[in-house]
Amino acid sequence: MEWTADILGTDFQSCGVDATGSDGVTRHATLIRHRAEQSGTGDAPGRYGAVLFLHGWSDYFFNTELARFWAGQGYDFYALDMHNHGRSLKTDMPGGYVANLTDYDAEINQALGIIRNHTASSPEGSVTLMGHSTGGLVAALWASRHPESIQFLILDSPWLEMHGSSLVRRAAQAMVAPIAKLRPETVLKLPERGFYFRSISSTAEGEWALDENYRPPLAFPVRAGWLSAVFAGHSQVARGLNLDVPVLVLTSSASANGMVWQESMRRSDAVLDVGVIALRAMALGRSVTLERIDGGLHDVFLSAPAVRKDAYARLARWIKGFMQNDVPAEQQEGDQ
Repeated sequence: MEWTADILGTDFQSCGVDATGSDGVTRHATLIRHRAEQSGTGDAPGRYGAVLFLHGWSDYFFNTELARFWAGQGYDFYALDMHNHGRSLKTDMPGGYVANLTDYDAEINQALGIIRNHTASSPEGSVTLMGHSTGGLVAALWASRHPESIQFLILDSPWLEMHGSSLVRRAAQAMVAPIAKLRPETVLKLPERGFYFRSISSTAEGEWALDENYRPPLAFPVRAGWLSAVFAGHSQVARGLNLDVPVLVLTSSASANGMVWQESMRRSDAVLDVGVIALRAMALGRSVTLERIDGGLHDVFLSAPAVRKDAYARLARWIKGFMQNDVPAEQQEGDQ
């Protein structure tokens, strides 16, 4: 394994991760890191531990501001471009496709192993898993299958349920299941909506420079097997995950749906039903904090500057209340 300069700049590195799943298939992912010692804050590197971030579907990691925030808080920051996404895309594989969300387990496990071996944090340092949208669903399900493997879970607009209700999901699931079983890579003819991309891309209404090869404006084609895998994940969440770690869920305070662009999409979630997500979030485990961000986009950390300042402030408050309050007293004394 070799760390090389990443596309995000001199204070970011990346390395390839080839992980073999329980099905015997080896899949390629990419691990990106930004170490706390590179933040320029003068803090000791990773004095509180490390964070691993999982991106959403049809996406990749590019938010340098998020990485530097975590470094400033005293955490080594890592992100994983999962297989068939972003830096890990292969020309002979369908972008964004996965047939079972557990197929991500091997690369997440391997990434966490690398983090634990290479982080400069103390042995007492915590490991936090953070996920956005579909990555939030993946993170929550992974945490439920790997109890005691992480200490904290943070979810940014996690895709925990379909729009409307579980009844909508069950109806859609019944229609998709036969196709997913016989021809899982079949592309489903669904309406294409590029409103979220429009709200974040610097080429449209947003401020973020996106590589359209990694994050296409209309997202990757929706395939039957992938959608079936997501539905299965939603069903698991609906039954309850019983997570035993503190969980933070951040969402926008409003959703905006429709087949035409609306100005409200500049200050709301144009992808998910935040009301349904909030309800599902409360069933994730015994200790769940929900933060509703006024004016937040689907990724609250890509919102307008004043909005994401609020999101970061709420995240920092939770870090101090849960994550750093959990640090052993002798380690806290060493930081003073």
